[in-house]
Amino acid sequence: MRYFLRFVLIYLIVYSSNVLAAWDFNMPIGVTNTSQDIYGLHMTIFYICVAIAVVVFGVMFWSIFHHRKSKGAQAAQFHGNVLVEIIWTIIPLVILVAMAIPATNTLIDMYDSTESDIDIQITGYQWKWHYKYIGEDISFFSILTTPQEEIDNKVRKNPNYLLEVDNALVLPINKKIRFLFTSNDVIHAWWVPDLAIKKDAIPGFINESWTRINKVGTYRGQCAELCGMHHGFMPVVVQAVTESEYEAWLQNQKTAKLAETASAQKQWSMDELMTTGAVVYEKNCAACHQANGLGIPPVFPALNGSAIVQGDAAEHIDIVVNGRQGTAMAAWDTQLSAVEIAAVITYERNSWDNKTGDIVTPADIQAVIDNK
Repeated sequence: MRYFLRFVLIYLIVYSSNVLAAWDFNMPIGVTNTSQDIYGLHMTIFYICVAIAVVVFGVMFWSIFHHRKSKGAQAAQFHGNVLVEIIWTIIPLVILVAMAIPATNTLIDMYDSTESDIDIQITGYQWKWHYKYIGEDISFFSILTTPQEEIDNKVRKNPNYLLEVDNALVLPINKKIRFLFTSNDVIHAWWVPDLAIKKDAIPGFINESWTRINKVGTYRGQCAELCGMHHGFMPVVVQAVTESEYEAWLQNQKTAKLAETASAQKQWSMDELMTTGAVVYEKNCAACHQANGLGIPPVFPALNGSAIVQGDAAEHIDIVVNGRQGTAMAAWDTQLSAVEIAAVITYERNSWDNKTGDIVTPADIQAVIDNK
């Protein structure tokens, strides 16, 4: 029995050490000068607190031990000591001033978003991020791409579970980048620990922050404000690249936008629209209306067998393009392209038990948008 207990104890020690090796209780050092200043300030104040604790508890335990009753100690009877009160007032004041000076310098640096090289507007939506590169005519949504099978625990979760998106925010290193935060619906919070940025995105209000990334890499974060049912499915992914790679990416984005505009003019087949629509539906609609189209009544109605989906296509288009006031159905004309809207409506009208045979074209969608 004794050997068995020893074995169990050794196993628990070894096993727990392997598990604890992955734990990280401290804040990250980060990849920006500001994040490193914050980390240094954090550790400095931490060690000051440790030193104060050692001194205070040391004196306390020494006093308890050396002035205990068993040694015949007698409590001194006195009231007030001007010198002691002056000392324990001045020393904390000096410590606080010493802590306030570097903290103030760091805060001033954090809030100085002037003279930026790149300006990016970040808008929170339920439940995705929209990035707009001001002055570059480039904007896109960033949406979670973790497979539903992983979320439903049907397959093993990957290392970046719930921290992966279709379109990362691409930024060049060694450039000052100013962020303008706002929201389209409720309060969100854009948080990337490695950049030392956590800012609220508030409807009707603009918050500012900035960064200058020192190292190429991928940095992940998420929405840090409880913003609704899918709050945990709203990740942030920042891809830091060299300046030359960033310029090439900008050019690719502009080329892709021209190609997207041209694709709206072509004749789309049913198969093409259904294939594209399935992808759009999975990324944007399945969270609420479910992959099987059965929805989550009464908040998110079923699309399978829906009178609207199986009825007049014009009404279906109007709801998707303009949304429905007073419900959770948002307007998608600013979130999806005409091609994507046409494809997803065609997909919904010809999937599950819906077999209308209707084809909705990008031209149909563009006509509705132009007449708004």
